[in-house]
Amino acid sequence: MQQALQLAHQAAQLQEVPVGAVIVDGQGQLIAQGYNQTICRADPTAHAEIVALRAAAQTLQNYRLPGLSLFVTLEPCAMCMGALLHARLQRVVFATSDPKTGVCGSVLDLPSYPQLNHHTKIEHGLYADEAAQLLKDFFKARREAAKQQRLAQIIDTPLT
Repeated sequence: MQQALQLAHQAAQLQEVPVGAVIVDGQGQLIAQGYNQTICRADPTAHAEIVALRAAAQTLQNYRLPGLSLFVTLEPCAMCMGALLHARLQRVVFATSDPKTGVCGSVLDLPSYPQLNHHTKIEHGLYADEAAQLLKDFFKARREAAKQQRLAQIIDTPLT
């Protein structure tokens, strides 16, 4: 999870939402990694989990990834969890919950649906405080920058 947090910091430096993910094998060896790149790639699917998942599939030349674990700094959304279930990952460990779009217990609990043909083990809370603080700091800075931009526009607008 520490490596996923480092990737999240890297995303934040690029003005991306700070989420990082790593995929490891059963011995803890790194297979793939990713961080959010939705803005820089202009790609709504370029979440950290999807970037890491694509890299792992390419590395292993297989879209099925049984026996692997994903560590991610934020609870996966529906798109990401759907892809992770489809890839048959053994385990997903997320740091902090996402009360707005998380589907591993926050908004929904997608992995527990009995109708699904694969059930990924879900764990959470590892480095939760650090991951949550990184997100809070990022969005606070983003709101402040937007406020400053609005103020600058008001100041630059001529009175009529």
